[in-house]
Amino acid sequence: MYLSIVVPCRNEQDAILALIDRLSAALTPWRDQSEIILVDDGSTDDTWETIQDARLLCPFVVGIRLSTNRGHQIALTAGLEAARGARIMMLDADLQDPPELLSDMMRLMDQGYDVVYGRRIERRGDSLFKRATAHVFYRVLNAMSDVAIPQDTGDFRLVNRKTLDAVLAMPERARFIRGMFAWAGFRQIGIEYSRAPRHSGETKYPLRSMIRFAADAMTSFSTKPLRLATRLAFATLGVSAFMAVYVAWSLIFHQAVAGWASVVLAISFFSGVQLLTLGIMGEYIGRLYIEAKNRPLYFVSEELRDTPAARPLRKSA
Repeated sequence: MYLSIVVPCRNEQDAILALIDRLSAALTPWRDQSEIILVDDGSTDDTWETIQDARLLCPFVVGIRLSTNRGHQIALTAGLEAARGARIMMLDADLQDPPELLSDMMRLMDQGYDVVYGRRIERRGDSLFKRATAHVFYRVLNAMSDVAIPQDTGDFRLVNRKTLDAVLAMPERARFIRGMFAWAGFRQIGIEYSRAPRHSGETKYPLRSMIRFAADAMTSFSTKPLRLATRLAFATLGVSAFMAVYVAWSLIFHQAVAGWASVVLAISFFSGVQLLTLGIMGEYIGRLYIEAKNRPLYFVSEELRDTPAARPLRKSA
């Protein structure tokens, strides 16, 4: 197998056949040496039945059905572990990332690059809020992260087997795959494109999921939030000194009711700082707790392929 295409799917029944059509056209030069892996991440519509129909039309389609919804990054990991190609392309089923860029990506990889990632220069169809928060997210993440992560990128990329094996060797549970590829290193290059509106359906990243995703990214690649909590503790000492001066001044010159400033300001300020510090520490402690359980990332309930791929027991057993 020369080329694998990995596509996580959740409630994408209306987009899958259009996706297969465009992928089939993009795969024409490598049709006899390629596979399209569609991972059903616990869909509640007819996504799995549509994957079965797609396999009847295209025998090189591979279907993997997870036992329940595990999230986009876990579903993508399941597909990457099942991929048998020497080169592996990742994209979403919503067709916002153009499969037609495959030829250009392959050409760059032929020049010696290990990873070719898509970089969005335009996000058509996304709301102003989504574009603004994505812009801020990547810049804050790079400011906080110990690893330089390409800005304005998603999981849309082409990687070779060497790089993929390095990433799959990383055991963490809360996975931020684009950051993991950046951390792995190797020779990488970006290719610019305009991101199209969704083909159909609705986004699988509402605000709550975006916040959770951002928290996973921050805690996976940076300890700066912990150092920030320490700095906040020292800053409160300085603020408390100024508060003491202000309270004394109020009592002497304004004959204020004794204790009003110290009680109100001290309680509100220090309580806020303490809660923030505890929240930051709790985020990291919770991650340690999840990692310590060492549960499998996912279970596969059904698989459609001619020859089942070998899977690491840690992930699927």
